[in-house]
Amino acid sequence: MSTLPTTLPAWLALIESRHAVTEINMGLDRVRAVKERMALAFSCPVIMVAGTNGKGSTCAMLESILLRAGYKVGLYIKPHFLDFNERARVNGDLASDEALVASFNVVEAARGDTMLTYFEFTTLAIMHLMANSGLDVAILEVGLGGRLDAVNVIDADVSIVTSVDIDHTDYLGDNREQIGYEKAGIFRSGKPAICSDPVPPKSLIDYAEGIGADLWLMGRDFNYSGDKQQWNYGGRSQRRNSLAYPSLRGANQLLNASAVLAALEALKLELPVGAQEVRTGLVTVELPGRFQVLPGRPTVILDVAHNPHAASALNQNLGNMGYHPYTFAVFGSMHDKDIDGVIKAMSEHVDHWCLATLPSPRSASGSELAAKVQLIQEDRPERTVNIFDDPAQAFANAMSRASENDRIVVFGSFLTVAGVMAARKSALH
Repeated sequence: MSTLPTTLPAWLALIESRHAVTEINMGLDRVRAVKERMALAFSCPVIMVAGTNGKGSTCAMLESILLRAGYKVGLYIKPHFLDFNERARVNGDLASDEALVASFNVVEAARGDTMLTYFEFTTLAIMHLMANSGLDVAILEVGLGGRLDAVNVIDADVSIVTSVDIDHTDYLGDNREQIGYEKAGIFRSGKPAICSDPVPPKSLIDYAEGIGADLWLMGRDFNYSGDKQQWNYGGRSQRRNSLAYPSLRGANQLLNASAVLAALEALKLELPVGAQEVRTGLVTVELPGRFQVLPGRPTVILDVAHNPHAASALNQNLGNMGYHPYTFAVFGSMHDKDIDGVIKAMSEHVDHWCLATLPSPRSASGSELAAKVQLIQEDRPERTVNIFDDPAQAFANAMSRASENDRIVVFGSFLTVAGVMAARKSALH
């Protein structure tokens, strides 16, 4: 038996090296077996969040409100931008390297000869860390799909599906009915199952009803109304009026916030939350890389929109921002995404494309992206298209060409946004 790593970077390198080939390995039998050997269980309410888009925002709002209410909150969210520790938050703080290493050791000891993917191994470790942190509530974001995601070896007390759209077609299916079925896999019989998609797939409703989950649908069991100043939530037995808009910008945030308040209504006996805590939690919530507008000029927007549904929301948000003479796009994508759909959704606002190859074997090359842009956006005579080896170079080019009244939107894969975040961080030091 070789000695185990003692630092977090060494541990992550080891887990990555074990699974260089199969990044995703669907099925829960292996994870469940290791979970049982670890005796992994939560002694507090668990809220699980799945969906094509809006998962991160929903988790962040839940965390913000529950922290304001004085609860000890654990949050598992992914992927990370700069540091792995971003995936595990306890009471609003990133988990320490030492705590993560200790949990990695526990998973390794329980694993025996069971092979786990990087995602499965790290998910079990973070859930172990949280289950042993004396939490009042745990919020777990589902990675891919739902039914076969490693997080789903835990039974949630409340499950939320935010939106159902086309993404990860290789694993989840190529239509909303198939994908809805996968997302609904996080629902449990007798437990609140909340869906904030205004037009939920029939498969999701059928699945929830088939297992006897307590299904909460937007428009039927809960809803929202609002004007320019404030908004109101109405649930089954709880109204919350005169709420501030969430500090997260964007068109879909009231759908996400309504699902958050439905979850809190469903848990009101276990985790009571006052009106002022809801207001303050919504106003102070932060989430990097989701229509994040950076201070300074030119205006820089970071958004991890990597499918057409998210890109059209981003496009709508750009349209609501006021006048900018030119918009530069720093864009990179994995080649298995609907790249044409993303470019089409964004082409209305983009004048200059800075296209980046990403540091991943799954990346579409800058030249592939350029060919697609040329086909889709032929009608804009002053448009420019440039290709770069990485997001940092693409961003540097955009910064050098943009005037202070222009804007730069960095979007696409997490790796696009992370590359620009890292470049900005090193420039500041």
